[in-house]
Amino acid sequence: MPVERHTTTPHEHHSKQLPPGQTAIDGFPIESIAGIPEIDMRQWRLRIFGLVERTVELTYDELQRLPRAIVLADFHCVDGWSRLGDHWEGVLVREVIALAQPRPEAKYAMVYCYDGYSTNLELDALTDEDVVLAWGMNGQLLTSEHGYPLRLIVPKRYAYKSAKWVSGIELMAENRPGYWESRGYHVHADVWREERRQQ
Repeated sequence: MPVERHTTTPHEHHSKQLPPGQTAIDGFPIESIAGIPEIDMRQWRLRIFGLVERTVELTYDELQRLPRAIVLADFHCVDGWSRLGDHWEGVLVREVIALAQPRPEAKYAMVYCYDGYSTNLELDALTDEDVVLAWGMNGQLLTSEHGYPLRLIVPKRYAYKSAKWVSGIELMAENRPGYWESRGYHVHADVWREERRQQ
């Protein structure tokens, strides 16, 4: 089903150079920790909570009424493969976070997902200009395998930060590890610094 296009200029975050240790591929491998969750869209909510002035819960329709963005970005898996130049359509994370009015002490975030997955990010990284909560890719709605109804895309970090089936974002004063970070993966995951696993 085609994604409705709004008059939006793509944010350009596509590099002509691969990060070290990466190989470009045409396919899009499917990875998850527990299979594809069954999500009832009548009950679906995105919750922004924690160190905020007001907890926000958005339905899917409410989320799609926010200003839309298209981000042209590469996608880098920690296992060494990369997809180059995909168009991700959704809403910038900074737009959603702003609705909750983060408190000054909020420096980090934990992203939660419907399959039990989680990943942590610095709040500055999560609200960067190219970070999007996406429901579409290359003019089509995401498939369930790739994160429908909503996945996070963090182009400058390895893809375990680009969580699928997002259900909530908690703002925190202290950093704490998510699912893969607590199993030895790097907490920052910068693709250009090859921050794959903790030393």
